[in-house]
Amino acid sequence: MDEATCARLRTMIKAGEELADSELAAFTLDAAVTESGGLGGMVHLRVPGTRRLVLVAAHGLARTVARARDWAELTEGGPSAPARATALRVMRWAPGSGRGGTVPALPGAGGLLAVPLLPAADGSGGAALGALSVLAAQKPPPRRRAAVEELAAWAGPRLRPPDRALADQAAAEGPAGPVAADAPVARILRQMTDALFTVDRDWRLTFVSRGAERLLGGFRTPLGRVLWDVLADLGIDSAEPDLRTRYLRAVADAAPAGFDVHWPTDRRWYRMRLVPVVDGLTVYAADITERRLREAGQAAAERAAVQRTARVTELTTALAEALTMRDVVDAIAQRVLPPFGASGFVVQLIEGNIIRIAGSVGYGRDFLDTFDGSSVEDVSPVSEVYHSRRPVFIDSPEEYIARYPSMGWRPSAAAKSAWAFLPLMVSGRAIGCQVISFAEPRHLNGEERALLTALSGLTAQAIERARLYDTEHTRAKELQRGLLPRGLPALRSVTAAARYLPASEGIDVGGDWYDVIPLSGARVALVVGDVMGHGLAEAATMGRLRTAVHTLADLDVPPAELLTRLNDLVSDLGDDFYATCLYAVYDPVAGRCVFARAGHPPPAVVRPGEPVRFPGLTPDPPLGAALPPFETVEVELPAGSLLVLYTDGLVESVNQDIHRGMRHLASALSVASSRLGAAPGPAGLERMCDEVLAELLPEKQRTADDAALLIARPHALAPGDVAVWCLPDGPIAAGEGREHVREQLDRWDLEPLVITAELLVSELVGNAIRHGKGPFRLRLLRGDGLICEVSDTSPTTPRIRHASETDEGGRGLQLIAALSQRWGTRYTAEGKCIWTEQPLP
Repeated sequence: MDEATCARLRTMIKAGEELADSELAAFTLDAAVTESGGLGGMVHLRVPGTRRLVLVAAHGLARTVARARDWAELTEGGPSAPARATALRVMRWAPGSGRGGTVPALPGAGGLLAVPLLPAADGSGGAALGALSVLAAQKPPPRRRAAVEELAAWAGPRLRPPDRALADQAAAEGPAGPVAADAPVARILRQMTDALFTVDRDWRLTFVSRGAERLLGGFRTPLGRVLWDVLADLGIDSAEPDLRTRYLRAVADAAPAGFDVHWPTDRRWYRMRLVPVVDGLTVYAADITERRLREAGQAAAERAAVQRTARVTELTTALAEALTMRDVVDAIAQRVLPPFGASGFVVQLIEGNIIRIAGSVGYGRDFLDTFDGSSVEDVSPVSEVYHSRRPVFIDSPEEYIARYPSMGWRPSAAAKSAWAFLPLMVSGRAIGCQVISFAEPRHLNGEERALLTALSGLTAQAIERARLYDTEHTRAKELQRGLLPRGLPALRSVTAAARYLPASEGIDVGGDWYDVIPLSGARVALVVGDVMGHGLAEAATMGRLRTAVHTLADLDVPPAELLTRLNDLVSDLGDDFYATCLYAVYDPVAGRCVFARAGHPPPAVVRPGEPVRFPGLTPDPPLGAALPPFETVEVELPAGSLLVLYTDGLVESVNQDIHRGMRHLASALSVASSRLGAAPGPAGLERMCDEVLAELLPEKQRTADDAALLIARPHALAPGDVAVWCLPDGPIAAGEGREHVREQLDRWDLEPLVITAELLVSELVGNAIRHGKGPFRLRLLRGDGLICEVSDTSPTTPRIRHASETDEGGRGLQLIAALSQRWGTRYTAEGKCIWTEQPLP
C-alpha cells in the first residue's frame, strides 16, 4: 500500500476504536468498499456451534440482495466466496454470477472479493468468525486488496458472533436490511479530514464530512442543496466542465469511477472516487496535492536528466567532430551553457608558466586581455585548479572576493556572479582550466557538479586534438600559401587578378593553384590546376607541378606538349595521384589565345556585348589518366574581352552539379562585367573577383573543396609597336638588319638602345645565316621591354660553348647573354626563333 492509503486506514481505524458489534461491522464494511473501489459489500458472521453464516451488514449495491434468502444465510464451506473464505481462512475472489446456480446471483457485478474475519489468538482454535466481502466490477489490484485485508484483520478480533436465537429469528423472517446503526458511523465519518459526501437520486447532498464542507465552500453546511447548484456557486462548473459529465456517467454505468481534478477554489489536487449506490452516489475526495507536486518534481527532474543526457550525447558527438579550438568553444557554448543557464565560457591553457586564452564566449576582449599572459603562479582560481587538479565552484561574488581579495574587481568587470573552474586533464597531466560562469549567483548541486566535471574531461580531449590540429593545419596552410604565387606580375599584355579560397570543411589543405607566367614575344601563359584530394602530399604535388609548369614555360613548350610532359610526371607519382590542369597562352600580337586542358573545366570567355561562352566543352582526361595527345583550342580575344580560369571548387558542390555551377558563374560574370565596364583596370578586376566569389560562395556557405579564380584582361599590342622584315640569305643580311633596327628605334624614340640592339641583331642574324636555313625574318616588339626576334626554318637549337683564347669565333651567344636581359629559343610551326629582350629606358 502507498503512504496515502496507509494514512487513511490509520485515520479510519482510530475513528472506529469505540465501536462494537453491528456498528463496527457496518463501519468496517463502509471503509472496505471505499478503499477497494467496490460497488458494495456484505459482512457474514458464523453462528457459534454451527456452520451457519448470517448476513449482519450490507452496503451499496449489495443491499439489493439483503432480503434474498441465498445471501441472508450461507453455509461455511459452501460454493460462495464468503463461505469458502471462512472455511479456508484465506482471501477468495469469485468472478461473475453463480456457475449453473451453485453460487447465489450478484446484481450485475464483476465478482466478489471475500476476506476471512479472524478472531484474536485466544486459544479458540483460530476458526474464522466469518467473512468481509466486497462487490467489485473487476478484481481489485493488489494494493486495494491489501487495504481490505488490513481492515478485516483489525475488525476480526473486535467482532462478537451473533446470538443464536436472534439468528434463528432473522433466518425465519429474512433480514430487512443491514444490521447496523448508521448514526454513530455517520458521526465518525463526519469528522474525517478527507472529503466524503453523498447525494440521493435527485442529486441533493445527504451527507457531508468536515473535509467535504471545506471542499464545497468553506464551513457552510450545504446539506439538502442540489450538488450542481453548490458547484455553480463556486464557479466549478465553468472551471471543470467535465466534472458533471463524469458524475452522471458513474451513476448511469452503475460502476465506480476515479479521476484527478484540480479544484478551482483552493487550487489543490484531489483524487475523486465515485461509488454509485442504490439510493444515490458516494463521493470520496483525497487531497493528493503533495503527491502531485512530488510527481511533478520527479518528472521535471527526469526530464532535466534526459535533456542533460541528450546534451551530453550531442556534445560528445560535436566534440568528436570538432577540428579547431573555435569548433570546441562553439560546441560547449551551444550544448553546455544553455541547459545549465550559464552565460560565459573561457578556455585557459598553460604554456610553460603562462596562462593563454584559447577561446571564449560571453566575455569582452578588453577583460580577457587583463589576464591573458599572466603567470599561473599568481594566486587565482585558475592557478588553484591547475595545481590541485580539482574543480573549484564559487556561488557568489562575495565568495569570490573573500577567496581572492586581490582580484575582487573581476566579478563586476566581467558581469559574472558564479563560476565553475574545471581542470583540463589529458593523459594524467593538466593542460589548463575551463571556466563556466553565470550572470546571477548560482549554487550547483552535486549532480550538476559531477556532470560538469565529467564534461571537462571530454572537453580536455577535444581541446588537445584541436591544439594539435591548429598547429599542423597552420603549418600546412603556410606551406600551401608559400607554394602559390605571392603576387601576379604586372605585364603590358595582360592585366590579371586572382583569388584562392581554402575549403572551410575538412582537416587538410588542398592542391589548387594558379599562375601568370611571362613568355617570349610578349606572350603570357595563364595556368590553373587542381591536384585531386586533400592533404600535405597533395599540396606538395601541387608545388611540384607548378615548378614543372614554370620550367616547361621557360622552354616555350606549346600547351598540348606541356600537358603531355605533365601527364608523364603525374603518372610517375603512382596510381593514386591525379590532377587537372588548363594551360593557356595569349599572344598579344595575334590577339588570340591557345589553350589545352586535362580534365579541367573550360575557361569562360567574356566578350563585350556577347553572352559568356565556355569554349572547348569536351575535356581530355585528367593528368595521370590521360593518353596524349591533348586537344588544342584557339580563341579570338578582341579588345575588352576577359578570360576567366577557375577550379571546380568554385562551380561544383554536393548541392550543385558542375553544369549548373557554370551557368551560375556565367551569370555572375555578366553582371559584374556590365557593372565595371568594358575595360576594367587592376582595381576593377580585383572587385570583380570579390563579387564573383561572393555570388558563388557566400560567406556563410561552408565549402568542402578549395576554389581558385583567375580573371585576365588581355591587351593586344598596337600595330605601331610591331615591326617585321624579311632578310636576304647572305652576308648582307646582318647589315640590313642593323639598319632596320636603327631606323625603327629612332621612330620609337629609343635611341639609347640602338647600339646594343645593333650588336644583338648582328649576332642573331649571323648565327641564323651560318647555322640555320632561310628564309630569315627579323621582328621587333615594343612591349614590357624591347624584343628582338630572328626566325629561320632550321630546327637546330643554338648552344653556348666555351671558346678558347685562340678561337676566332664561338662567342656570339655569350655576347647575346651578356648584352640582353633575357634571351632564348622557341620552336615555331616553320622552324625556330631566337629572341632577346632589353629593358626599356
